[in-house]
Amino acid sequence: MRVFLVSANTEQINMPVLPVGLASIAAAVESAGHEVHFLNLATRENFLTTLEHAVEDFQPEVIGLSVRNIDDQNMQTPRFLLDPVKEVVACCKKISRAPTVLGGAGFSIFPQETLSYLGADMGICGEGEEAFVTLLARLSARADLTDVFGLVTSQGMSAPRRIQSLDGLPFPKELLAFPKSINNQKIWLPFQTRRGCPMDCSYCSTAAIEGRAVRKRSVRAAADSISRLVEEGFTHFFLVDNTFNLPKTYAKAFCSEITRRKLDIQWRCILYPWRIDEDLVGKMARAGCVEVSLGFESGARKILRSLNKRFQPEEVRSISKMLEVRGISRTGFLLLGGPGETKETVLESLSFADSLELETVKVTSGIRIYPQTKLYRLAVEEGGIVPGGNLLSPTFYLAGNLDGWLQETVQQWIGKRPNWHM
Repeated sequence: MRVFLVSANTEQINMPVLPVGLASIAAAVESAGHEVHFLNLATRENFLTTLEHAVEDFQPEVIGLSVRNIDDQNMQTPRFLLDPVKEVVACCKKISRAPTVLGGAGFSIFPQETLSYLGADMGICGEGEEAFVTLLARLSARADLTDVFGLVTSQGMSAPRRIQSLDGLPFPKELLAFPKSINNQKIWLPFQTRRGCPMDCSYCSTAAIEGRAVRKRSVRAAADSISRLVEEGFTHFFLVDNTFNLPKTYAKAFCSEITRRKLDIQWRCILYPWRIDEDLVGKMARAGCVEVSLGFESGARKILRSLNKRFQPEEVRSISKMLEVRGISRTGFLLLGGPGETKETVLESLSFADSLELETVKVTSGIRIYPQTKLYRLAVEEGGIVPGGNLLSPTFYLAGNLDGWLQETVQQWIGKRPNWHM
């Protein structure tokens, strides 16, 4: 079949969007014997015109559209990002009879709501490398679709299935065509060694996307892929594993293998500030780690408990110091306004983050509510949202008596600290 794959998000939030997940889908589809055309609309100025010409030229039999972001998670001035995607779907349906199939992280959080809003024919919730290939086989044979895992239609949704052997996935060759720099700035190529996160933070949507069980690529396979990318000229990587340091034994083995291969790379990662020792930080530095994201979210013990965090402020401070000594830049994140938050805990968190003397601090006021999370259930119990209500439109949790004061206080802190941002 002729399969047209489109990265449908046109917004650039924080950094250029490189559709690594869709590249993995393309590799699986090609490996199954289908012809693939790949298009990233975020790199196109006149994206609808580009899309029209590409569809007309390729004449696809199936169109897959990846939906990465629903909104920008900004409570003060929320931006809903699906309207351009809706234009993309409408454009595809106007000039092609091929069925439109949605997928991607944003879609997997709100599968039925997104399908309905965008007006596509169907979607795949969760990981798509196996499920989408199965769907293509059924569509090609005009067979029944009911056994396709994670299939979403207007009539309902089947349960997704997680891929257990990540080493069995083919190398995403589309990565090789991605730019290495934009406007003379190096691109940090996203790279994933693991899927899933067991930490179960009260507000997090990761479980809906990847599940709670951690599934790892073998260290050798992950390093082989990075080595191949280095041979093609890539030198900067963003390891987008939700918690790079968990499990710690895997993280250490990965760093040791990168060091053993003498790969001349720089990389950044996301650390869960818990169970990190000097040995791991040293291995990270020797392997080329130059920057980490520390999602400690709060400096108040009671709020950390409320968010279901497993660490304490002292651990964050100790880990931050280890990183500083090794010359690894630190970006800290504060997530203010959640359950139990008060003016006192807000000021405690701001002071705590200030005392760490991080290179960068990013502050979020109000927490985006996602379905199937503890925060969602609490918001229902408190009467803030209706059970089963549509949360596709940006909906936030903000503890009582903080509205107005919180935003003003955060603005004052940021105004005095040039390395702090919202």
